[in-house]
Amino acid sequence: MRLTLPMFLFKLPNGHIFRGKNRLVKPVSKKAVETLKKDLALEERNMFYLRHPYLTKEQSSGHSKHLQKHEKWLAQFKIERNEKFEKHRRLQDELSHLKTKEDWDFSAGSI
Repeated sequence: MRLTLPMFLFKLPNGHIFRGKNRLVKPVSKKAVETLKKDLALEERNMFYLRHPYLTKEQSSGHSKHLQKHEKWLAQFKIERNEKFEKHRRLQDELSHLKTKEDWDFSAGSI
C-alpha cells in the first residue's frame, strides 16, 4: 500500500497549528458571519428578557410559599439523610452475647 503519497499531499505548518507565524487560519465565510449574527441577536433577546422580567422582585418574593415546596423538600431530605446511617444501637445489645454466665452470688464455701 502506498501510504506515504497521501501523507505528502497536505503538509502541516511547523510548530503549533493554531499559534505563531505558520499557523492555520480558517477563512471567514458568509455562513460563519450569518451564524455569528444570529447568535448575537439571540443573546441580545435573552438580555432584554433579563433586563425586563415578567414579575417584579416584590411580586416574585413569596409567590409560591403556599405550596410549601421547600418545607416538603427539607423534610424529605432529612429522612433520606437519616436512612443512610445505621440505627441507634446500645452497648447492651452489642455485648449481650458475651453474657454466658453471671454468678454474682457467692456461696460461703466457693472461695
